[in-house]
Amino acid sequence: MPELPEAERARAQIEKVLGREIVAVDDRDTYVCRPHAPGEIADALIGHRLTKALRRGKFLWAETDDGPELGLHLGMAGKIVIDGEPHERWDRFVLEFADGSRMALHDRRRLGRALINPDFDHVGPDAAIVSRDVFRERVGRGSMPLKARLLDQRSISGVGNLLADETLWRAKLNPRRPAGELTTDELDHLRRVLRAATRDAIRKGGVHTGDFIKHRKRGAPCPRCATTVERATIGGRTTFWCPNCQP
Repeated sequence: MPELPEAERARAQIEKVLGREIVAVDDRDTYVCRPHAPGEIADALIGHRLTKALRRGKFLWAETDDGPELGLHLGMAGKIVIDGEPHERWDRFVLEFADGSRMALHDRRRLGRALINPDFDHVGPDAAIVSRDVFRERVGRGSMPLKARLLDQRSISGVGNLLADETLWRAKLNPRRPAGELTTDELDHLRRVLRAATRDAIRKGGVHTGDFIKHRKRGAPCPRCATTVERATIGGRTTFWCPNCQP
């Protein structure tokens, strides 16, 4: 499932088509383009150019020249494809440009989104750039398990299941620990580790490249101490951790 690193790589893809005039839009998929009717997004975008590609957490949007913003979300399996071979079944939303190029939201599971003027008021600060004080206030509170707090997109945005497990393993923090029990030093350490894990994942190609991720399975050894990892459901998500490194 795409998390912050995958969304950032998708944002970089969108940057490749900035400044190109939009001449056609395929917005016929009424589920991906909800609540818009077919042709509504096309009418809003044709004749405009994307001018800036932005991201907060897993949410993407692009500004246009004196036009509306285009919001995009990758869902569980989506990706942004520039100038790829058209795929009638899986290209859920497509922009075509005056120079003959195209940008598609390619999504086999049909869980991505495309919409005009998205509202991100419900989304917390981006996990990659959240400040120290804001992180302390939003993460270090309440009795919610730490893993669940990291996954709460209203607290901070962009952290998914794999990135959370990777980060907590690197930080040597137990995912079941109440978030409000962390000390200021522990919260500051967690924030630094989260940002480092995020940068590594962006550079290497996604959250699946993490040091701990290939050990997220029953009976696997911790890559740091060789203790058998434990598994549980925390915050509604399957969670793995090392009982020795993350007591």
